Amino acid sequence: MSENKAHFSILKFIASLLLTLGAGAIGGFFSMNAKIIFGQLTEPPFAPPPSVFMPVWVILYTIIGIAFYRVWAKGREIPGVKSAMFYFILQLVFNVLWSVFFFTLGLRVAALVDLIILIIYTAITTVKFFRLDKTAGFLMLPYLLWLLFAGALNFAIVMLNG
Repeated sequence: MSENKAHFSILKFIASLLLTLGAGAIGGFFSMNAKIIFGQLTEPPFAPPPSVFMPVWVILYTIIGIAFYRVWAKGREIPGVKSAMFYFILQLVFNVLWSVFFFTLGLRVAALVDLIILIIYTAITTVKFFRLDKTAGFLMLPYLLWLLFAGALNFAIVMLNG
């Protein structure tokens, strides 16, 4: 697809970052007790220290916010933009739900199922973004890779903790 040149919109850019960082803040609210919970769980040897998660998530939410902006800035009248935006928002919902399942409700298996759905919707979003804006697609890749790692971590926690 051609790289449609869109004019920069500071309002859309800020809204895009607020959307993703806001989702991260909501997820953070539901995972305030993460350090305590992880301290009670048997973790796999590849689990990173708790201090890694917040900076990684802030970076990832910022990057995917920029990706979302690049697609949104193309204009909703461009074929595929509305669908890409829909899947992006849908995967954000599942992202927030993961924290609710894992930390607030203690439903580790439900969190794993949610994460699998999240990975699928994020992969769909990434493909749709690539079709509209290659840079936006590439910006989604670190997030998708982190979600795959999180899936392996979630699976290992389920296996180690019953």
